[in-house]
Amino acid sequence: MATIVTVGLDTSKSWFQVHGADAAGGTVLRTKLARSKVLTFFANLQPCLIGMEACGGAHHWARELGKLGHTVRLMPARYVRPYVKTNKHDMADAEACCEAVQRPGMRFVPIKTEEQQSMLMLHRIRDLLIRQRTASVNALRGHLAEYGIVAAKGSARARELMALATSADCVPALAREALSHLVEQIRDTERRIATFDKQIMAIAKSNEPCRRLMTIPGVGPFIASALTASVGDPEYFSSGRHLAAWLGLVPRQYSTGGKASLGGISKRGDGYLRKLLIHGARAVVYRARRKQTPGAWIAGVLMRRPFNVAAVALANKTVRIAWAILVGDETYRAAV
Repeated sequence: MATIVTVGLDTSKSWFQVHGADAAGGTVLRTKLARSKVLTFFANLQPCLIGMEACGGAHHWARELGKLGHTVRLMPARYVRPYVKTNKHDMADAEACCEAVQRPGMRFVPIKTEEQQSMLMLHRIRDLLIRQRTASVNALRGHLAEYGIVAAKGSARARELMALATSADCVPALAREALSHLVEQIRDTERRIATFDKQIMAIAKSNEPCRRLMTIPGVGPFIASALTASVGDPEYFSSGRHLAAWLGLVPRQYSTGGKASLGGISKRGDGYLRKLLIHGARAVVYRARRKQTPGAWIAGVLMRRPFNVAAVALANKTVRIAWAILVGDETYRAAV
């Protein structure tokens, strides 16, 4: 059998499809492996280039296969899809991965370390708890509205509703008993969120790149830790604009015939990190508009564009500054 140079690996929960190609690109191997046999198979294979879609569990398998001496490349699934021939199935997906990983212009996903994934898991679970708290508070508002008890938006008003849910005379005893469980769930969720907040802040304070990032206006422990964990090696990105484009903070482009047409931001990449960056930028723009902090650049943007547009523009600028700080091992210095 010819020497296998490139392998396309399609992963799943139980069965993995392998497509091997030689130096000329010809197919020399097609096989299906049980999950327990994958590492044994690749341990007996000469070091080669392995292409995989960046999906659930892909970073784990990339790390494990890398330990065996193979070169692993993760690719966005949307970039692999054009190489799928005929109908979509496991064999076609594996062949598409094998074909796509050989393309000179293919873009790859950085392989995350276990530490990076652990940090991002803290953020994801915290974000899930926040959404659950919001859903519970909205349910409480809806139930109390049935008895004529309403309140304005905001966490302070929600706490007033939580107190009224178990003490208001207009709420029947049976309803108060049911609502008490909902109130306790909200309080328990808030305690869990506070625990995650302390963990993330402690990690950010002990991490040197995070401390440097937190010198940027609008960047706190949450943005710094999420950005550090998501980016990994900053030199993977050729410039700050490349990183901003990776996060979907650059204009969407639809140009043809030499005529450029730019729209709103592309919103590609990590939506959670983009949300944090825009929220942080929004706080800085708000303070600059009220003259609480200096910001000539922000003031100039606000003269030409609406508030939210200025916030997104500042988020884009923040990402570029963050890239320069991570690559240059320095702290933020405001322009004179």
